[in-house]
Amino acid sequence: MKFALLCAAALLAAPAMADELVASNGNDTVRLTDNPCSNEQVLSFLKPQFHEALREASAVVQGQMFKACWILDGHAAHLIYEDGDQGLIPLQDFKAPQSA
Repeated sequence: MKFALLCAAALLAAPAMADELVASNGNDTVRLTDNPCSNEQVLSFLKPQFHEALREASAVVQGQMFKACWILDGHAAHLIYEDGDQGLIPLQDFKAPQSA
């Protein structure tokens, strides 16, 4: 839970993009925001009682953009993508985005 609070604090404290964290692996990236999930495709996979807890996310994998939503799952972000795929990424992999 401490790490989840650290993640939330990082979202609040990041100077340039205060509501985002990014994890990268080569050219692939996953971006988490603290904004509520608004992707109807993702929301349609889940029961309505979970909708309020989900947050907006996006990913670029092999050059292809995906919309997603995420929720805290222990020490990981549990992502649900618009195509129904899911994944877990450890929170420690996320950092505040670098400003260009």
